[in-house]
Parts: sequence; C-alpha cells; structure tokens
Amino acid sequence: MSELRIQLPAERPVEEARLLLMAKLFETGRLSLGQAAKSAGHSQVAFVELLGEVGVPVLDYSPEELRAEVEG
Repeated sequence: MSELRIQLPAERPVEEARLLLMAKLFETGRLSLGQAAKSAGHSQVAFVELLGEVGVPVLDYSPEELRAEVEG
C-alpha cells in the first residue's frame, strides 16, 4: 500500500480530508465501497451515509439502466 503525506490548514481536520479523498476515489471507481469505507475509517453503512452528505451517489445508473433495473 502507498502512503501519502500532505500538510493541511488547521481549520481542515484530517478526518474530513480523508473522507473527501476516499469519496472521490470511490466515485471514480478506483476503490470499491468497502475499500474506501475502511480507508476512511468508517463502516460501509456509515460511509454510504457520509457519501450522501458530500454529494457522491452510491448507485450511478444511466436513465436507461435505471429503467431496465426497475422494469426488471
């Protein structure tokens, strides 16, 4: 595993930066939900809730995919 070190302004907690980074890596498909949740220090359920708070969708269906899924 790689390690990244950055200096953050005092007003930005490390936990927030870690959450936002893991959310972006999940959103772009570079990490699975489980990997991102674990790296962010949260359970998968808690991470899903936090993703909603930062505007990252957990499910990303196109309109056609969603229609096909619903119509099953």
